[in-house]
Amino acid sequence: MSAHCEITPELADWIQAQPLFFNATAPLIPEGHINLSPRGLDSLRVVDSKQLVILDLTGSGNESAAHLLENGRITLMFCAFEGKPRILRVYGNGEVIRPRHPEWARLRALFPSNIPGVRQLFHIEVSRLETSCGFGVPLMQFVAQRDDLPRWAEKKGPDGLERFQRKHNQRSIDDLPTPQ
Repeated sequence: MSAHCEITPELADWIQAQPLFFNATAPLIPEGHINLSPRGLDSLRVVDSKQLVILDLTGSGNESAAHLLENGRITLMFCAFEGKPRILRVYGNGEVIRPRHPEWARLRALFPSNIPGVRQLFHIEVSRLETSCGFGVPLMQFVAQRDDLPRWAEKKGPDGLERFQRKHNQRSIDDLPTPQ
């Protein structure tokens, strides 16, 4: 295992090349549920050596946002499924950026404007990174990103997405509020 205090240019290039990563968050209460979310769809940007941004699309839950609002803790994990084996864990503090936030326009501009279903952004200040071997991670071939979520969001439309978020994304499964 090798620890780093910032994202090197080589790690930044490797992070951006990964078609899949995971983010983990948890509430402060011991009996609370740890959330682990798979992410794809070109939803991550390296801003600089200490900052990342995740584009968060509307989904069935909003656990990551609730946990970030409560305590800010987040861990990302990247695995090399092709090429040389590697695992990278990124530890940091995150903030939920909603459309009314002063940083929304600047950070949202890092992603294509035509992605349907954007709910919010997660702005992450990196505190630590760790790389490990990844020898146990299987080799798999990337075929394509799924288009189910963007198609679902397009079909719902802006008003339908807003209704869905009001109905399904207001509280976490541990009854924590989500950012509004």
